[in-house]
Amino acid sequence: MYFLIGALFALLLNAQFVLSKFIWGYLILFMASMAIHYANDYFDFEVDHFGTPTTFTGGSGILVENPELRGISKNLAIFFIIISIIIGALFTVIYSYPISFFLFVLVGNALVWFYSAPPIKLSYRRLGEFANAINGFILPAMGYFVVMGTIDLPFIIFSIPFVFLQLMFTVGVEIPDLEGDKLGNKITWTVSKGREFSFKLLGILAILTTTSFIVLSLTNLFPQSINFLILALISVISLSLGIVAIIKRPIAKIPATKLATLNVATVFVVIILVNCYFVYVLA
Repeated sequence: MYFLIGALFALLLNAQFVLSKFIWGYLILFMASMAIHYANDYFDFEVDHFGTPTTFTGGSGILVENPELRGISKNLAIFFIIISIIIGALFTVIYSYPISFFLFVLVGNALVWFYSAPPIKLSYRRLGEFANAINGFILPAMGYFVVMGTIDLPFIIFSIPFVFLQLMFTVGVEIPDLEGDKLGNKITWTVSKGREFSFKLLGILAILTTTSFIVLSLTNLFPQSINFLILALISVISLSLGIVAIIKRPIAKIPATKLATLNVATVFVVIILVNCYFVYVLA
């Protein structure tokens, strides 16, 4: 969904749409996304024993129930990363893209692997949140880069609210896993600061998301066809739950999980509606 936001934004800035580029570009990201699931399941195997899978959190639970599949999971993660990099290299050559595009693919796949893999293990060292915030830029940037052929200042500024949204998603999925992550020595912000801090942060990030869309509406960097106030209005969906998070800040696992899940769900809703709005404008 983030990829599509970036691609649609490029089209709104008068980029030429080439279906083959769009498909192959998306495949690069799709392969990396598949690798994320298998790599996290493999490297979070011990931690997942202490948690219970929910809609968005706790891992898939497949390896906990079927530990004999661990080797397959790791090999699949490596396989999908290799395929992603190969497609990225071929894409760069076939479409005569700058080497920066291929480096972009390499950085993205490195984040996929080292998010939970040793020796870096970003998600275990209070750095997972920064990695996911970077993903809030990389994911739509991939779509934009594929369609536009470059990353420029208008896109970098445009991506700011999506960095906040992705960080909001990350903090939201950490909240239900606090106890399990603590037992597994996975030091997330929620583990180190507590649920009350994380709910406050959710609210602040929601406020920053809406505010950044409003600020974007005041710039002259974008076509007048894009009404950022409409995007700000869409983001009020997350803002409303973010305010509830600040006010309630439940500490107990069950109510905290329910509220965190609702906050995470609003992130998906906002992203879907932004895509719908862009399609409407293009139409």
